[in-house]
Amino acid sequence: MIKGKWKAISAIMILCVIIFLVINSRGADDRADSNGKIITPSIGDVTVTVTTTGVVKPQNRLELKPSISGRIEEILVKEGGWVKKGDILVWMSSTERAALVDAARSQGEETLKYWETAYKRTPIISPIDGEIIVRSVEPGQTVIASDAVLVLSDRLVISAQFDETDIGRIHVGQDAVVTLDAYPDVKIEGSVDHVAYESEIVSNVTIYNVDILPKKIPRILRSGMSVTAEVIEKQVTGVITIPSNAIRYDGERQFVLVRDRRGKVIERDIRTGLNNDKTAEVISGLSTEENILTEGTSSLLQRKQSGSSPFMPQRKRK
Repeated sequence: MIKGKWKAISAIMILCVIIFLVINSRGADDRADSNGKIITPSIGDVTVTVTTTGVVKPQNRLELKPSISGRIEEILVKEGGWVKKGDILVWMSSTERAALVDAARSQGEETLKYWETAYKRTPIISPIDGEIIVRSVEPGQTVIASDAVLVLSDRLVISAQFDETDIGRIHVGQDAVVTLDAYPDVKIEGSVDHVAYESEIVSNVTIYNVDILPKKIPRILRSGMSVTAEVIEKQVTGVITIPSNAIRYDGERQFVLVRDRRGKVIERDIRTGLNNDKTAEVISGLSTEENILTEGTSSLLQRKQSGSSPFMPQRKRK
């Protein structure tokens, strides 16, 4: 009787083991879906950028100062206005002319006209083509030769600061994308125009100033605006891409987990190209018709390969 009971118990235990192994083998891929995500490679672009902060400033900032001391009579420009070389921007009177005209004004219209004609006003002329970015005086104001009446900018650029560890990745002519802090939805395309030859120390960090020239200057761009600048170091277009977190590593070996036509998860060796830690270029080993698994599936594959039994003691994971 007892012997018969043990045979029955043994048979039940064997049956449980068989059922577990069947379920484990058939349900492994379903559990893979719950632990990870199935995606297909796509055709797209991969871009590697170097990102930093910067500020909008004039590439060449020119202060216009009068050649004489005197009084501002008339200002012909406004901030934001574009002027050409040779344009008259301001009319002013020397100190002597201002005194004579003021005295003649009290003596009648004819006397005033005489002195205004005999003693000409002095013009301030633009020496370059540029934009008025500062107008610091108003008509009637007295100035001296050291006062900056207007400030001109030949063109606005983005001055970006790159750490010395990144400066080797920056070269003149590289494309760049600039985002304004004040207008985060506005993207300004540009290119690297100048890389400084001399470094500066900012907060105990060695940095190099890089000028990024916008291809088109929007009307909202103002000197002094803070920006985020991304210089494109490398880029490939129209290639097979997958998420970077889908790639597995075994030493120098790279592979992904692929679900084949039978629904089984297998390893597939691949060779990758450009990788920006979000998206990777696949050079060989995959097509756009494959089904691959992203994060969460490597531990599952290890469990399948270990062949562990539910009746064996398991070491707790820390």
